[in-house]
Amino acid sequence: MRRVAVLSLHTSPLAQPGTGDGGGMNVYVRELVTSLAQAGVQCRVYVRRWRADLPERVLVEPGFEVVHVTAGPFEASKEELEPLVTDFADQVAIDLAEFKPDVLHANYWLSGVAGQMLKRRLGVPLVTTFHTLARVKAMTGDPEPERRARAEAEVMACADAVLANCSAEAEQLEQYYDADPDRIEIVPPGVDHAYFSPGNQAGARWALQTDDRPLLLFVGRIQPLKGVDVAVGTLAKLERDDARLWIVGGASGQGGSTEVDRIRQMISDEGLEDRVRFVPPQPHHLLSTFYRAADVCLVPSRSESFGLVALEAAACGVPVVASAVGGLLTLVEHGRTGYLVESRDPDEYAAWTDAILGDPVLARRLSVSAAGRARTYAWSTASARLRHLYGELAQRRPVPCEAPRARVGSDI
Repeated sequence: MRRVAVLSLHTSPLAQPGTGDGGGMNVYVRELVTSLAQAGVQCRVYVRRWRADLPERVLVEPGFEVVHVTAGPFEASKEELEPLVTDFADQVAIDLAEFKPDVLHANYWLSGVAGQMLKRRLGVPLVTTFHTLARVKAMTGDPEPERRARAEAEVMACADAVLANCSAEAEQLEQYYDADPDRIEIVPPGVDHAYFSPGNQAGARWALQTDDRPLLLFVGRIQPLKGVDVAVGTLAKLERDDARLWIVGGASGQGGSTEVDRIRQMISDEGLEDRVRFVPPQPHHLLSTFYRAADVCLVPSRSESFGLVALEAAACGVPVVASAVGGLLTLVEHGRTGYLVESRDPDEYAAWTDAILGDPVLARRLSVSAAGRARTYAWSTASARLRHLYGELAQRRPVPCEAPRARVGSDI
């Protein structure tokens, strides 16, 4: 029986997605570990304690345990966590002496640096999933400190396997980081079809106590990266004035509150106060009702390594109009399951959205195709690929690994 130590330093699979730093990565870790555990893999997920009242350990289900590690002030933001990585790794190492994992699986660059330290100390293989990449974000207008990019490159050089969610991300790993293609493994995430599947739109709208006017949906954290402004602009540019937009999610990151204020001002300037509704972050499984209630799901992210929102919407039979970036290029088949937009121009998003809203036959065709394509993505498939990979790595000599050099304030 394999034992896997999963590192998720900055956010927990138990946290509410759509708030703070919680998003697709929370869902990824929770669903993937659940599937691994149900297949007999013993998993411990190590998370930095962010509240004093959190229990030391939470047994989610047999084989899936979350361990809260005390490292630094509870209230530290994600941007303040880099100096705490060594302390986090030291505390995890104490627990791993008893757990004795076959492999480490780090999520996000901060966990990757911790994984690099632990690999050198324990001599076990390291698998990393980055979720976002500093150099890709910089290319699309969301700059990150160069020390983060250099740390990511160091972790890739140390890792025995680097997971990519899709071929586009694999190409980015090679292009921007010179990652070894022989160590890149493409393992697409999945979707829980027990919750995310086609359903009755009228029933979903009844449950949400809303009417039958056209409904656009944005699901995600409110931060510049996710492009909420483009979603609002799309509504403003539609040829019809009966459509509405629901924004499901909360402010995220240090600039999240500022972005919420900017979006609210934009809504006021466009005279859309009566047509835009802000919905607080929802428990993940309840999002399916919001998807089923919608006519179109907008995913106008500047960058997206995969795009779980687009997959979940498609699984519920909702056409997606999305940015032509990253994993969305794989998830959305232009003209078959939804539409991809090359620019940030709301006029282009509005044109495709109008086409869907104005043609019920087209909308139905896109819906059926989207749900069919989404059925090819399953967490059980992802976990099966990882179980095979973990087994292979456990039989190999780990890749030589240098000590991490990245530090706060350093460009070394």
